[in-house]
Amino acid sequence: MSAILFISLLLLFLLGVPIAVALGASSGLAVFFSGDIPLLVLVQRSFTSIDSFPLMAVPFFILAGKLMEVGGISERIIKFANTLTGHLKGGLGMVVVITSMFFSAISGSSAATTAAVGAILIPAMIRKGYDRNFAASVSAVSGELGVVIPPSVPLILFGVATGTSIGELFIAGILPGVLIGISLLLLVYIISVKRGYPSDDKASLKERWEGFKSSFLALLMPIIILGGIYGGVFTPTEAAAVAVLYAFIIGVFVYRQLTPKVISKALSDSAVTTSIVMFIIANAGLFGLILSREKIPKQVTEFFVGISSNAIVFLLLVNLLLIIVGMFMETSASIIILAPILTPVAIEMGLDPVHFGIVMIVNLALGMCTPPLGVNLFIACQIADIKLETLAKALILFFAMLIVDLLIIGFVPAISLMFL
Repeated sequence: MSAILFISLLLLFLLGVPIAVALGASSGLAVFFSGDIPLLVLVQRSFTSIDSFPLMAVPFFILAGKLMEVGGISERIIKFANTLTGHLKGGLGMVVVITSMFFSAISGSSAATTAAVGAILIPAMIRKGYDRNFAASVSAVSGELGVVIPPSVPLILFGVATGTSIGELFIAGILPGVLIGISLLLLVYIISVKRGYPSDDKASLKERWEGFKSSFLALLMPIIILGGIYGGVFTPTEAAAVAVLYAFIIGVFVYRQLTPKVISKALSDSAVTTSIVMFIIANAGLFGLILSREKIPKQVTEFFVGISSNAIVFLLLVNLLLIIVGMFMETSASIIILAPILTPVAIEMGLDPVHFGIVMIVNLALGMCTPPLGVNLFIACQIADIKLETLAKALILFFAMLIVDLLIIGFVPAISLMFL
């Protein structure tokens, strides 16, 4: 059965079939030709894969992020961030990073962060004299923070797939996200000084205060959501519902930018995004069923242990694997397929599953801003009106910095586990 599964999956990939469809089709073919499992199980497994209370957080966080994106939140956060760093060399590039960190704590999505922040700041950077490739690169790599800093949809998926506490994963993602953000700020500053990129006049204390007041309600949202989770007030799923309500109230009654037409569009876009994610999860559940039946996770564990029982060697191999996978596969599918296989191996090696979850998400986040299938790159290129090929050179330094961050996060578990 496993031979049919993997051969058919590879053939479907080569034919260019979408990953979600390929997962379901290869699983169906394996079940059909083996004859060991009733075909009815395919439908039952697909349903049970998405029949999960924790997974309800996914559509809610997607909708909350969309409402915040179109409800005037990003503009106010950008204005406040500009008062903090706009006077430094490359200040506008640093604003991209800072705003992405704030927006990441709202949206839970890498693509949403790149789109919301990049749509405003990439054109602004180009008008200020920044190189188009640099502007697009900063926005794309900063967008990856959307899946590292909680709340994060991929962290929810990892928790559901492996039985790891989503609340603990959220706590563990804070410092790694801050580390990546600070490293990107440093790199943007160094590059900007070297290239002589411009800076604005230093904002006065009054201007900073006005920017803070304007964005206060936006900045309060992640505090309410994460504070409620960590304080035991509500679960991550309930927190997602609270996020939607908060975004709706602020957008309609305070900022007054959420009109019926805008809300309708946000609901439609969120429904499409949620459908895509759930379709992937349902078909990946079929794939996982066959993997478990064929004892693939056990074989993978024995394979890695046979190579080395050293946790450091294991992490290096997994990092290499996940970086490659992240470049070619959609993040949700990668998590649903690989997390149940690799996490038991990590535990066998003595690694904390929460720490391993952060390592895995940071790895796959790299794939969102690396060719050939990095979704953040496509968004940034579209906004900047450049081709993906021209962006590759500008990405090298950023990619190197992210690799350094990944190694630090992987080999210093305290960064992820400090508050647990």
